[in-house]
Amino acid sequence: MSNSQTVAEGAPKRFLFTLAAALVTAGILLVVLLLGGWAYNYRRLSLHEGRLTRLLEKHPTVAPVLQALRAEGGQLLDSPSGEPALSRAAARWGSSRAAEVVQKGSKWPQTRVVRVGDMIYFLYFDSDGVLRDFTSVGEGR
Repeated sequence: MSNSQTVAEGAPKRFLFTLAAALVTAGILLVVLLLGGWAYNYRRLSLHEGRLTRLLEKHPTVAPVLQALRAEGGQLLDSPSGEPALSRAAARWGSSRAAEVVQKGSKWPQTRVVRVGDMIYFLYFDSDGVLRDFTSVGEGR
């Protein structure tokens, strides 16, 4: 067997090994990117949840809450009043948490929908205008 025959026979094996290595590398990269995206979203959502939980503990009223959110670039999107309006707001901005928005919003007489960055806050206030509950939703989620 000549040297050129051995090289020609080894070429398909090298190609298959190179292809397998590229596929394994691409698979590992995909897993890393998916885990990184999940971790980023989890952290982002948990920061907003923590922030709103700390706010809730202070029992603020509507005006200071909206003023503070506006000061950081928040935008009031809606103030649904009544079940039909609340259901429309939940369908429009509530994403996968729309049922939770309707359920919580039905308990309280006032709801405010505020966009803060890429998050939507549903803020529920009692008849005295005191914050009593919230739902936060990542926009487009």
